This record gives sequence, structure tokens and C-alpha cells, in this order.
Amino acid sequence: QVQLVESGGGLVQPGGSLRLSCAASGSSFSMFHLGWFRQAPGKERELVASMSRGGTIKVGDSVKGRFTISRDNTKNTVYLQMNSLKPEDTAVYYCNAGWTPITTMRPGSRWGQGTQVTVSS
Repeated sequence: QVQLVESGGGLVQPGGSLRLSCAASGSSFSMFHLGWFRQAPGKERELVASMSRGGTIKVGDSVKGRFTISRDNTKNTVYLQMNSLKPEDTAVYYCNAGWTPITTMRPGSRWGQGTQVTVSS
């Protein structure tokens, strides 16, 4: 059973940067499609970025040009680099992994515990 553990969240000022990491256990990491979701209080869950096992990347319109997803299969880790952060990026961020391409309507079956990102001065 694959387990996902996020790290890297915290408090950052507007315009700042953070890098989230998600480390996975198990030996099938390279076969997974991966994604990062976020959910702010009172809002629906949003797919921020996804990366297929083949390397195809999709980034949500609200973060395009600011956020980047990447993976290191040798370290069983997926990253979310977040630049030019805005207060509206404040949310709990979740790592997600699955056997089929990640979409908003069809997330993967594996979830991390979430990490809080707060953008505030």
C-alpha cells in the first residue's frame, strides 16, 4: 500500500515562494500519475497541477506561470514549486497519486495527509 507524506508548507508573505514535497513509500512510484490539489475553507477542492507518468504536465489556470510540478522517481518524490504566492493561494495542499491520469473529477486513489500553506503579510 503506497503512502504519501507531504512537507514544506508554512507561512509566507505575498510574493514569496515555497516548495512542497511529497514522498511516497513503495516501489511502484514511477508508474503513478501524480497531482497536487488544494482546498481552502468554504471552497471546493481544486486541482492545482498534475504530471503523468510519462511526464505530461498540466497546470491550473489560477496558478499558471507561478507553480510548477516535478517528480524525481529515484527519490519517490513529487514536488510543487510555488512562486509569486498570493493570499488566495492559502489552502491545505494535498498530494495525490493514481493509476490513471489525474483530473479534477477523477483524482487518484492515494492521498497525503495535507500540508497548510498560508500566504499573509
